[in-house]
Amino acid sequence: MSIMSTKLSLKTLLQTPENEHNPLTMSDEQILEQIYSTHVHSDTKFDVSSLLTLVENALRRSTQIVDNIVQGSQPSLEHIDDNNPQVNFASPLCTLKQISSEMSCKPPGEVIAHKTTLAILNKLSNYEWDAKAVLTLAAFALDYGEFWLLAQHQPTDLLAKSVAVLKRVPVLTKPASVQKHRQAIIELNNLVKTTLQVIEVMFELEKLTTYDTKDVPALLPSIEQIPVDVYWAIVTVVAIVTQIDCLTTESEHKQELSHYGQKINIILSKLRKQITLCRQQIELAEYYRKLRKLFQTPTEIMEVFKVLVFSKDAPQPLFDGATKTMVDIAALKKKNVYLFISTLDITEEEISVLRLVYDSIKTNDQYKIVWIPIVEEWTEQLRKKFEVLKSKMPWYVVQHFGPIAGYKYIKEEWHFKKKPMVVVLNPQGKVQHTNAFHLIQAYGMKAFPFTTSDQDKIDREINWVGSVVSNIHPNIDTWIKEQKYIFFYGGKDKDWIQEFTKYATTLANDAIIKEAKISIELFCVEKEDKSLISRFWSGIESLFVTKVHKTVDAMTQEVQKMLSYKNETGWALLSKGSSVVVSGRGTTILKAVAEFDKWKEGVIKKGFEFSFKEYHERIVRTTHRCSSLEIPNVAGKLPETIKCPECPRTMEIFISYKCCHNENTVNAIP
Repeated sequence: MSIMSTKLSLKTLLQTPENEHNPLTMSDEQILEQIYSTHVHSDTKFDVSSLLTLVENALRRSTQIVDNIVQGSQPSLEHIDDNNPQVNFASPLCTLKQISSEMSCKPPGEVIAHKTTLAILNKLSNYEWDAKAVLTLAAFALDYGEFWLLAQHQPTDLLAKSVAVLKRVPVLTKPASVQKHRQAIIELNNLVKTTLQVIEVMFELEKLTTYDTKDVPALLPSIEQIPVDVYWAIVTVVAIVTQIDCLTTESEHKQELSHYGQKINIILSKLRKQITLCRQQIELAEYYRKLRKLFQTPTEIMEVFKVLVFSKDAPQPLFDGATKTMVDIAALKKKNVYLFISTLDITEEEISVLRLVYDSIKTNDQYKIVWIPIVEEWTEQLRKKFEVLKSKMPWYVVQHFGPIAGYKYIKEEWHFKKKPMVVVLNPQGKVQHTNAFHLIQAYGMKAFPFTTSDQDKIDREINWVGSVVSNIHPNIDTWIKEQKYIFFYGGKDKDWIQEFTKYATTLANDAIIKEAKISIELFCVEKEDKSLISRFWSGIESLFVTKVHKTVDAMTQEVQKMLSYKNETGWALLSKGSSVVVSGRGTTILKAVAEFDKWKEGVIKKGFEFSFKEYHERIVRTTHRCSSLEIPNVAGKLPETIKCPECPRTMEIFISYKCCHNENTVNAIP
């Protein structure tokens, strides 16, 4: 025979009706396609739970009798506890008999088992999927229970003996037959037990469908798979019935059960895993609701803290960085608490933001700082890194080498994005600010005690320039107090910086400026050390985050414009004291300064500020340049849209990824 004809023969074989209806060669999709046509969605209801209870009682005792007979021991069923169905339960006897008649006296074979299963599903088309499985198992339990009940009572009961002969019970239960079919009986009985377990777990899973799949996402794939699992439970029962018929009629042919056993055991294992996962997700969802309610209802801060960090685990003492000792969490009772939340990838500079606060409040016993390290999976290396970080913190530290119970809440409700954040809680556990880290970084103790209302107040009272540049250079505070004009400038291009320095110095020393008694100072941010540059832009970013959800005003636009200049070749901001006069990107601001001769006459007539702004705005109107804004992945919810700081349009959104290979992160352990 040629290779081509062999391939054609194989293709023909695979397309035969027998293979199309063999469950052992069918995929789940093929099974679904066939069984869905048997299902009619209806409101047919009955007490499935009570029926399953009776099935469990019957099959547990039946399988125990089989085990005793096979082992040759006296039946002992006292240790089996029966459950009771509902008092008014009525057995669907006619339906059970119809199912039983479909299964009985069928020759062995996978295709026949499949067709029998489809016939049963057609009879049960109006029932839910779990009910189909329980009804089929109940029909089997009725016959299987009767068979082994007769086997138990035939030696002492004449009626049982006569009925047992009619049911061909002795054919299988006499010692010689038990010995001959021992392995087949054990295999069959074990498969009955496993199939019962599958349907029990399936029924348990069905009960969980009352939960929302948003809270329990593992339910969705489980629910979708139930029809196929029901099919396999029913076809396995059909195969078991066929094997019993083969054994009691002493047929030369037997039903192969090993394949069904393998499949049903796989399903049982899978269902148990799904149940476990669903329960974990349900527990997490219920915990989430409990935590949300705690934050909404005034309670004791210590109780809120215990649930947030430890949930049901025993609360662990806190490490006190000031005394280097362990203290009970009762130390937080009736206190205002600042939850300092971060991963272990935190810099010395970020720690210093909180150190300033600690130094100011350490003598005030009403305020406490607690560091909550977020680590998804602890390792020995991470423990070492934690110890190094802990040694740098004088406040309380959570020393809990397990997952933080409320991590999902912290991430979803407080928008934690692996960047440091400070959640402010009052003594009743109510959130006063979901993230005051940027407020502290921008304004320091001027914004104490860092509540949302304090932030609103300070936004109105404090000029933002002073909050960003104060304390970064000894001369700046003096210049601000003296209300001098200050050029703050920088950029990525050193040539631009040199050129701007040259022209700005010329402007500052011009005779007209001197005659007008205008004092102009220059401060190049980029010429200073890297930590200064970092603090400058971190201050701008923090200001942006504190204002991004507020009504857009002139101050917000100024901060946003400055942030858009961060990656420019050049930029400059002119302030008078701490008030912004004008800011611009390198191309326009340099041109305005370099062309001072063209507008310096206006300084005498209109004033320096007005003349500079007027000339710069004229240049801006004739220069087209896109504005871009890079927002760090900070903790907190960012707005979906942002208005351009230079025109009324909404800015387009792009996503970028960046790595600066920062070697200044605390602790060099990878």
